[in-house]
Amino acid sequence: MDSRIRFFYNGVTMSFLFLFVSVGQKMVAQSLELKSLIKKEYDFSKIGSMQVDLEFDYEVNRAKTMAMAKANNLKIKEVLPNGKKVELQEIGHDGSPIYYETYADNASQTSRASALHNNGLLNLDLDGLGMEVGVWDAGVAMTTHQEYDVRAHVGDGGTEIDAHATMVTGSLISSGIKRNAQGVAYRASVLSHDWTRDKIEVAEAAANGLLLSNHSYGIKTDRVPDWYFGSYIKVAQDWDNIMYNAPYYLMVTAAGNARHSGDNESPVFGTSADGFDLLLGFTVAKNGLTVAGSNSRIDTRGNLKEASVSAYSSYGPVDDGRIKPDLAGDGSSILSTDAKSETSYDISAGTSMATPGVTGALLLLQQYNEQLYGSYLKAATLKGLALHTADDVDAPGPDYKMGWGVMNAKRAAEVLHQKEFSTQILENTLVDGEIFELTVKATEGATLMASISWTDPASEYINRGELNDGTPALVNDLDIRITQDGKTFLPWKLNPKNPNAPAEHGDNRVDPFEKIEIPNALGTYTIIVSHKRGLLQDKQDYSLIVSGASFTECSLNSPSGLSLENPLDNKIMLKWNEIVDGLYEVQYRKESEGSWISIFTTTGSKTLSDLVLNESYVVRVRTFCSQNIASEFSMEYKFTFDGPNTVVGLLDTFQTLSADQGISFSVYPNPAVNQISLLTEVGASAMYRIISPAGIELKVGTIEKEPIPVADLATGMYILQIKDGDTYKSTKFFKN
Repeated sequence: MDSRIRFFYNGVTMSFLFLFVSVGQKMVAQSLELKSLIKKEYDFSKIGSMQVDLEFDYEVNRAKTMAMAKANNLKIKEVLPNGKKVELQEIGHDGSPIYYETYADNASQTSRASALHNNGLLNLDLDGLGMEVGVWDAGVAMTTHQEYDVRAHVGDGGTEIDAHATMVTGSLISSGIKRNAQGVAYRASVLSHDWTRDKIEVAEAAANGLLLSNHSYGIKTDRVPDWYFGSYIKVAQDWDNIMYNAPYYLMVTAAGNARHSGDNESPVFGTSADGFDLLLGFTVAKNGLTVAGSNSRIDTRGNLKEASVSAYSSYGPVDDGRIKPDLAGDGSSILSTDAKSETSYDISAGTSMATPGVTGALLLLQQYNEQLYGSYLKAATLKGLALHTADDVDAPGPDYKMGWGVMNAKRAAEVLHQKEFSTQILENTLVDGEIFELTVKATEGATLMASISWTDPASEYINRGELNDGTPALVNDLDIRITQDGKTFLPWKLNPKNPNAPAEHGDNRVDPFEKIEIPNALGTYTIIVSHKRGLLQDKQDYSLIVSGASFTECSLNSPSGLSLENPLDNKIMLKWNEIVDGLYEVQYRKESEGSWISIFTTTGSKTLSDLVLNESYVVRVRTFCSQNIASEFSMEYKFTFDGPNTVVGLLDTFQTLSADQGISFSVYPNPAVNQISLLTEVGASAMYRIISPAGIELKVGTIEKEPIPVADLATGMYILQIKDGDTYKSTKFFKN
């Protein structure tokens, strides 16, 4: 049942579509229908013109490339002794031959995507069913591998089966016949392509609603002059243009494995031995997501215990100082499918394998958002969510090694779920000259975090040969600030002239993503989004993500004080004590039947209709504090409907359905941050257990030393169970 409710917070109107589903119910993404809705938002005259330009450029450059290769006896394709495939892709503006190579040297735990799976920490049962992801690589995957079922398809007619493409595809969608090789989105589908016409094919696929594509390859670092490193060249411009014109599409790329290559002898900082300034081509694009490799250790609760950048992973920065790579995934010793046979597997390492782990996690987040809210996130929102929730590593703030940290799909899913309760996600448009303000109340003791992300127009300026040219590629320079009592908090920024230095706070003039963090925030703050200079086309879409705040006064308590009033011939009014900002779900049914009738209201009363005389009914009520954050139902009560003669206004006329429902208690504070205490007396030998919604026991102990510590728990809903002698009591609480 759908119910559109409009709330007002701090002058900002928020419209919700409530899609209530039973706990554990599986919702399948309606990909084709949602793709159609995405396509309706696109300007196909611009996309069509862009595709024509890409096709023309390709044909001209391909002819030039083949002619140069013939004249200079250049190899078009070759397989190196280490098994890597290399192919001449195009000729640069300066006449340099540009070769593509795969980024593997022969991943779902590190990205926390496993927390989203069936029986994962969040028990969301997300698997990619109904979702589709594009893969471009040195060739096409072996689509008949036993791990893919019928979910891998060749998208461009390619016939050259490639081991690297097969391994990347397996990291994304392997079903888990070999358990340790299971892909991140193990029921999703892959469209596999050869890299030869990657831009043209991606532009067409994105125009048709493709959300994500994986590119675990890039320009070979030892065959280009030094000025190419970190440069915003035409290939980066083309990819930015594709993403700008198809704003739901996000390109995910591998950073490369050239840290110790020594190939850039004139980096923007230090010497080639330092490993900085090694990103090339589309890894430098503003709007894409560039993935570094990490070595990480994750505990059983999905918490990052330690992490370091992989020894091979290429560092940024790019020449204009933007934060690249964007984040990191696990690229070490990944078991995946192999192309030797339909049942073969192999282990590989490199940013090639880190990248599909991140891409698959992003696909699951799109699936989850569709389940929760009936739509997909724009690419800027998805990218912003990943960067907003990444685990920071080493010094606070981003760096040029692993960007904003290690991908944390678990935390990203929690931010999605808690939208309008303790988080906020807004997709807005900033008009030229406009300022957007949002006032929020910080969650005491938490870190208030706010970020903006936007898909920026492609820069008209491209580098044509200047070494370490710092000209900013950013076109529309948006800004985020947070103020409180005359104090202004600024976003993170990095200094490309000293990339080893820790991040600092200041005016970020180069990145299309900005984030502010305020540890131990207290009180009310104002978030401000503005811009510098004029905006291209007089406007810019952007996404605002906020966490560590309260967006409602609603408390997660079951309604109390239920009573019956105003009985008529076939209906009666049910009333209860209202909770501030609460939305209520009322369920009732005949005692003799099992299915509930659900109705929703924003007030403390609701009329139960179509009742039958002398029939016994059961009724219960729960509170929703946001679209997906709800209390437990109240106790279930029974009444017999006698029409106008029904006894009115006496709660005693209700009967509880079972005596054990009367054994209840509560805790405070709820939501909790660091600890919880019981609002009931228990014996000295009482024991407690804290259980995840998936039924996993997380903590156990005695009650003798209250309060119970919960600071080490991740954000989410938990069950607290008390054993007091022979009596068992349980309640739910929310951990912020």
